[in-house]
Formats: sequence, C-alpha cells, structure tokens
Amino acid sequence: MFLRRHNLIRRTITFRLALWSSGVFILSTSFLFALAYVFLSSSMQEKDREDTHQKLEEYAAQYRMGGLDGLKQEVALGEKTGKRHSFFVRLAGPQDSSLFLEAPDRWSDFDLEQLKRGGPVNEMAQPTHLLNRNAKKGLEMESTLVGEGVLLQVGKSTEDRQELLERFREIFLGFLISVIVLGIASGSFLASRTLRPIRNLIHTIRSISIGRMNARVPSSQTGDELDELVMLFNAMLERIETLINGMRGSLDNVAHDLRTPITRLRGTAEMALCSEPNLEVYREVLADCVEESERILTMLNTLMDISEAETGAMKLRLEAVNLSALMEDTVELYRYTAEDKEITLRVNSPNDLFLTVDRNRMRQVLANLLDNAIKYTPSGGRIELEAFRQEQQAVLHIKDTGIGISPEETPRIWDRLYRADQSRSQRGLGLGLSLVKAVVQAHQGRIEVCSQPGVGSLFTLYLPIGSAPIS
Repeated sequence: MFLRRHNLIRRTITFRLALWSSGVFILSTSFLFALAYVFLSSSMQEKDREDTHQKLEEYAAQYRMGGLDGLKQEVALGEKTGKRHSFFVRLAGPQDSSLFLEAPDRWSDFDLEQLKRGGPVNEMAQPTHLLNRNAKKGLEMESTLVGEGVLLQVGKSTEDRQELLERFREIFLGFLISVIVLGIASGSFLASRTLRPIRNLIHTIRSISIGRMNARVPSSQTGDELDELVMLFNAMLERIETLINGMRGSLDNVAHDLRTPITRLRGTAEMALCSEPNLEVYREVLADCVEESERILTMLNTLMDISEAETGAMKLRLEAVNLSALMEDTVELYRYTAEDKEITLRVNSPNDLFLTVDRNRMRQVLANLLDNAIKYTPSGGRIELEAFRQEQQAVLHIKDTGIGISPEETPRIWDRLYRADQSRSQRGLGLGLSLVKAVVQAHQGRIEVCSQPGVGSLFTLYLPIGSAPIS
C-alpha cells in the first residue's frame, strides 16, 4: 500500500516540479559556493606568492648591500617584529652548499634536501612547491641569484591558507545541509502554489462528474496564464449549463404544452371511431387532425428556435440589410389583412439605414410584431412603423392603437406560451413574443414595450448598425 502511494506521488507533476526546482536551487547554490571557493583559493595563493616574492626582493637587496651580515640582520629584524615564523630563508653557495639557513621548527617535517640541486649554482631556480612528509602541508618557494654562484631561496608555508580553506569547506558542508532543506521546502511550496489552479480544476471536474453542474473553479485573480485558463473554463461551464438548462426548459415546456393538443387530437380520432360510418365525418376529422398536427409541429419548431436563440446556438446568416426595404416587404405581406380590418399601415424609414442581421430572422421578428398589432387592433385603427438612427444603433418603433396590455401582464408577455386574458379569443400559441425577444437578443439588441389598455402599444427595437454593402 505504501509503495503504491509512493509511486502515485512520484508520477504527479507537483512532485516532479518540486524535484526539479529544488535540484536547480541546490545545484545553483553549490556552484556559487564552489566558484567562491576557487576564487578564494586562487586569491590566497596569489597573495602568498606576492608576499614571498616581495620578501625575496627585500632579502636580496639587503644581501647585495650588506652581504651575509646584512641578510642576517634583516632576518633577525623579522624575529623582533614577530614575522620570523612566516618565511623560510636559505642562502646557497657555488656548490649548492648552505651558507645560511633559517627554517622555523614548525617546518621540521619538510624534506629540505629537495632544495639542493647537487651542482654548481649558476642560474635562477624556478618557483618550487614542496610538500611535507605526510603531504598535508606545502611550502611555496622562490629563488634568485644574488651574486656569482650565490642563490637566495625564500619560502612561505601554505598551512594558514589550507586551514582557512578547510574551515571554508566545513562551513560550506554545514550550509549545504540547510540549502538542501530550504531547496526542498521552497520547491515543494512553489510547486504546490503554482499547480493549485490545476488541482482546483481537477476538483471541479470531479464535482461536475457527480452531477454538481453549478461547481466553478475559484479564480486567484493573478492575471497569469493559469488564471486565464480558469476564467475560460468557468465561462465554458457557464455556457454548458445555459445550454443544458435551455434544453431542460424546452423539454419541460414541450412535455407540458403538447399534452393539450395531443389529447385533443386523440379525442377527435376516438369520436370518429365511435360514431356511425360517414365519409364526410371522417374527412372532417382527418382535416382537424392534420390542422392539429400542423399546430404541434409549429409549436415544436418555434420552441426549438427560441431555445437556440437564448442559448446562443442559433446559426445566423449575417449580411448587410436595408432596414427600410425589409420593413416595406414585411408590411406588404400583411397589407391585405390590414385592409380587411380597415387598419391604416404607415412606414417611415430612411433609405440608407443598413443593419448587419439575418434577413429571414429579422423578417420573422417584424412579421410577429406586425401580426400581433393587426390581430389586437380594432377596425379603423392605425399601425405605424418608424425607424431611425440613434448614435451607433438603429431604433425601430411599431406603434398601434389596439387594446393594449395591462401593467400586471406586461412583464409576462415575453414568457413562453403565455397568453393574456384579452388575447385568448384570438388563435395563437403564445410563443411569438418569446421568439421575437430571443432573436433580437441573438443579434446583440434589445426590445422594450410601453402599453396602456384601451390606448395601444409601442414596441421599440434597438439593434446595432452594420456597414452598407460595397457597390
């Protein structure tokens, strides 16, 4: 069980990201310490060589001015100043014999015989690095000719330098433990914080999979890429929930409102079956059935159109449409119906007003509004259609002198299958205004109504203006 859980943790992105970030931090810190160590070691080595070379020059100058006695006085002066223990001094004669030797006791473990070349001294010796017998200490040596066959050798121990570097390494090893702990902790924290939106996303998806459609991913409001992903995912969930709710609403409405026409259709058929055989009766019943079926089909199509428009799934074939011509075409379809009721139709619109809309859907909107106006306007009434430009939108008024709508019923006229009391005497499904509002909103517009019973109604459409077609 433990191994399985361990393997699951190893496969997570959080673990790998924490491992990588910790590794990069630890390696970077170690590299900086190693670089500092190399720089410190090289700097101290260069300083020791400069000190050795400077002391060599001083002793050489004293020998040239005062001979062997001058050299001894300079070395003795070093004893009084406390610097004697720092340097090794050897003066070699022509046969590489030691004329003078100053070697502190602390250097007794060095094999000084390595300095003897066993031959005549006639050239400057190269800088030499000697190791003691256990190879733990070093001696930096420099030499120079101070006379005919006379060689002066000066050396400095590397013990202090090695002790300091050893102390530096110990501090580094102790600090490295803290760096590893800090690297793992900071890497785990950063990985956990960075991937928190992903974990929230996973949690939300799991909640949705068990039926919680209202679950959303909490946003950190940081404005980074992961926060943008969260916002896009939440917007997608909102869209999906809207579509699902729209489908549920449509199914509920269809199930509820198909019951009456289907019951009527079945009742008509049963009456025909129970009556005496009569060809004319059968024809009349079949005609009623066809009419009722057409009514059901119209209701289903309209409900589907409304659902598609409300959820944004309606496919609009947008094009530049002359609003004045569209109004004239729609009015022409209802002109004979209006003349039969002695209703006056009047259209007022500029010829250069263009909209980017779906021509058929917008004609359907105007037709529904005009059909309602004619249906509920008594004989001798008047219907006016007026359009004009208002800033970056087109405004369309459809005004009638009909029976009007009561203030109590006005907010409900946009509901599906709702019919006001005064409209029940007219044939209809109660879906026309619902479809009008849904189509207008699908075009990024809006519709308003102002009505007074006994006076009439004014429907106002606001639609964005499109550019005119290129000639």
